Amino acid sequence: MTRFALASAALLLAVATPLSVSSLHAQAAGARRAAPSTRASATVELTFADTAAQRAAGKPARIHLDYGQPHLRGRTLHQGDLVPFDQVWRLGANAATLLTTDVDLTMGGQVVPAGRYVVQALPTRSGWTLILQKETSGAAQVMPTRYEQSKDAARIPLKASTLSTPVESFTMALVPSTAPGAQTGVLTVQWGTVQLQTDWVVR
Repeated sequence: MTRFALASAALLLAVATPLSVSSLHAQAAGARRAAPSTRASATVELTFADTAAQRAAGKPARIHLDYGQPHLRGRTLHQGDLVPFDQVWRLGANAATLLTTDVDLTMGGQVVPAGRYVVQALPTRSGWTLILQKETSGAAQVMPTRYEQSKDAARIPLKASTLSTPVESFTMALVPSTAPGAQTGVLTVQWGTVQLQTDWVVR
């Protein structure tokens, strides 16, 4: 091999070696991938104690939502298997959506006693219905099971409207009213161009 060829080979090895190491690091970093959905929550704290037990404990009552947050990623609601019509949907992704309330509520005219509930929804072309089923396992996460209507604790009609700007990530919110009097608010669900709402009132 000529002196020129030896020098060229040495230069090629010197350049190629760090690139190969860098490539290995990139592959190792690429082994970790973001989950296709995230977990989110919404909480309202009621600053006035609502029961003797809460007054004794000196802590506010809470209404809390915990839900899986899927993202559209270029998809459209109600097309394919993404939120099909006329099928009960888990209202989120992965583990079940949970509503925990320390106080008795009225939601959309339906009585919802204090407790923990699996929250689902039934979308149809004529409207949406919120479905609450009592959850008593105490598990931190509850995996969805086959829906049984006999376990329904409440069915609440949702008011649907169309958003002018699509929402990429499925979002639920508990929006409290600041008006004096009874503690009230609105439960809001948004995804794509769909917005769903129902009111809640502390009993």
